[in-house]
Amino acid sequence: MTKRLVGVLLAATVATGVLATPAAASASETGTTARPHLLDYKIYFGKCEDTCRIKVRIKNVSRTRLYDVSLNARLWVNGTKVGACYDYVGSIRPKAVRWAGCTVRSAKLARLWTRYLDGGIDFNTKTRTNVHYEYYS
Repeated sequence: MTKRLVGVLLAATVATGVLATPAAASASETGTTARPHLLDYKIYFGKCEDTCRIKVRIKNVSRTRLYDVSLNARLWVNGTKVGACYDYVGSIRPKAVRWAGCTVRSAKLARLWTRYLDGGIDFNTKTRTNVHYEYYS
């Protein structure tokens, strides 16, 4: 009999060009042991103006196939949330690498970019990603 297990991997807030490392495993509210983190990934930014492209390199570091892998990314500029995007990755074979990417487009992002061009503010981008996956043991 196989058990269906669901994992969620959260990365710390990442600035442009910085390596995202998986957060430490923590026990759930019921006091059971935490599930293992089976992914390792890096976040890359494309050109980020009035639209921002976020690319993520996802690597399966386990010996099991991961199913239904999906990516959620939230984008902040100067501490203000300007948008979010979603991408479905699919399954990842053991020790394999898949790329995921999504584009954030919003009126708030365009307004902040215009204010940056006018010299009113800085344009410091940060992102937080959430990778969700399922595996069977």
